[in-house]
Amino acid sequence: MAAPTIQVSEGSREALQTLAEQTGQTMIEVVDKAVEAYRRELFFEQMNAGYAELRSNPAAWAEHLAQHQELDSTLPAGLDSTSRGPRAPAVDTRSSATARADRER
Repeated sequence: MAAPTIQVSEGSREALQTLAEQTGQTMIEVVDKAVEAYRRELFFEQMNAGYAELRSNPAAWAEHLAQHQELDSTLPAGLDSTSRGPRAPAVDTRSSATARADRER
């Protein structure tokens, strides 16, 4: 399958070549991994921004937490209470500034 041609700066081309040599991958593989990493980074930035917006509205955040708790109390289909699967991580309801301050202590 022929790869499309894209233009990149000379610096990016040199970095791609260096990364390809260091990893034993092709430049196309390095670009593919870089694009996927950037796509994931943007996804999580947007998700975090959405949660920050939700947290900024106390009524909406309380409703979200109530829904989350309601869903968390349900069992997977066909399983009894002694065979629960892995649980989702707890949602941190602190503001990002408070969470950051706690991590710095």
